[in-house]
Formats: sequence, structure tokens, C-alpha cells
Amino acid sequence: MGTCIYYYTGTGNSFWVARELAAALEAESPVSISAGTGAQDLTAETIGLVFPVHIWGVPGAVVRFVETLEGPHPAYVFAVAVNAGQVSNTLVQLGEIMRTRGVNLGAGFAITMPSNYIPWGGPGPREEQERRFGLARERIASIVPVIRDRQVVPLEKGPLWQRIVFSAIYRLSFEKVSGMDKGFWADERCNHCGICQKVCPTSNIVLDQGRPVWMHGCQQCFACLQWCPKEAIQYGRKTARYARYHHPEISLKDILQSRGA
Repeated sequence: MGTCIYYYTGTGNSFWVARELAAALEAESPVSISAGTGAQDLTAETIGLVFPVHIWGVPGAVVRFVETLEGPHPAYVFAVAVNAGQVSNTLVQLGEIMRTRGVNLGAGFAITMPSNYIPWGGPGPREEQERRFGLARERIASIVPVIRDRQVVPLEKGPLWQRIVFSAIYRLSFEKVSGMDKGFWADERCNHCGICQKVCPTSNIVLDQGRPVWMHGCQQCFACLQWCPKEAIQYGRKTARYARYHHPEISLKDILQSRGA
């Protein structure tokens, strides 16, 4: 097998990037690393990992995925960190984790997309979203030849102040992220459809009499909130006033299929 791309996604940005890369590289369909889905085919000569930056670092689910990799080492590994403008030290961090598994991260790229972090207001105006989508397409086109030729290039990173300040915040918050789901709640619009449970990439939601209960294994991806068809899920007290977001070319059906639902 030539190329296998794994991805981790909440609201579709990383899924879209993985899908676009797979198409450009003429690879098989990308594989979700969400809980309980996808076989880890480490026989591929080239392996890619596409994921969002969470709190200026590698999401816990991706860390655990990398730390459990077993099998033959691929000839070439690349990664794409999807972010809202601050990649910080994420790809360098990932490279360090991979080295503990005896794997060299040959290339790491940052791609800027609209933010799905709704507590800070969300993705911004539609015009800005469209601008970022266009730049992302150009960026993907520029990195495809690097990947195809298996070029080893420096891992992309943010300015020094980001790598110092934001990396410190990441380290301090990493063990606390799973419990940050205490801020989620469902308002009176909840119709007990269960979509929040189905889209959660870490199986962190159970239903109690049809209403969601978060089980303190959160990754702060906001899939539950962003995909709720009634916009009934909130985080804190401000999100009800903000527009929801998911990548416009990724459908709920796409997400459910990627979760094996």
C-alpha cells in the first residue's frame, strides 16, 4: 500500500484536509482514529496524520494514538496540524512523541482554517471563512509535491513567544482537559435525537432519558455542540448567541460514517 492518511476531527476541518490530501495523492480514503473505528494499517510506505491543534498542542486522543503504534515503521511520515492561526510548537511536540516510538516525522505542515472554538466567538465572518478555505486549498496544493517526493523538511512552528508561552499553557492544562466538559449542558430545545452521542470522537457522551451526559473524557473538540441540529447544546452561558460551525463540505452523514455510526 502506498499512502495511508489518518485523521482526527470534531467539526470537519481536519477531515476535509485529509480527504483533499488523499485525493491529490491518489491514496485510499483517509481513516478516522476516533474511538473504535478504523484498522491501523502500518504497512503503508507513507503515513500521514491530520489533526486539529487543541489548546496550542497535540490533542490527547492523537497523543494516545501515536503512543500505541506498533508494527513496521513506514518509509515516510508526515503530519498536518489544522489550526486557527497559532500552530505554536504542536508539530515539534508531535515529532518528539513519535521519536519515542522510533519513528521520524519527516515533514510537518500547518494549515489555517476557521476556528470552531465557540467559547471565543467561533469562526468569524463568512467572508473570512471563505478566504481561509481558499488559502487552505492553495496550501494543500503546495505540500502535495513535498509529500509525494517524501522530502524531509523542517517542521513548521510558530514564533518563539508562542512556543514558550502557549506550550506552557498546554502542559499545565493537558491533564485537566478531560474534565472541562462540566461546562456543557443541553437547553430546552433538546429533542433527544442522540446525535451528540454519535458524533463524539471519544465516546464521551451517554444519554440519560434521552439527554446528554458528559463523562469527563472530553477533548474540547466541540463536535457535540456544533453538530446539534437544534443548537440545544451550550458551553457556559455565552454560546447560545454564537453561530454554529462545521466545514461546509463535510456533512453530518460524513461524520457519522467516520465514527462507524
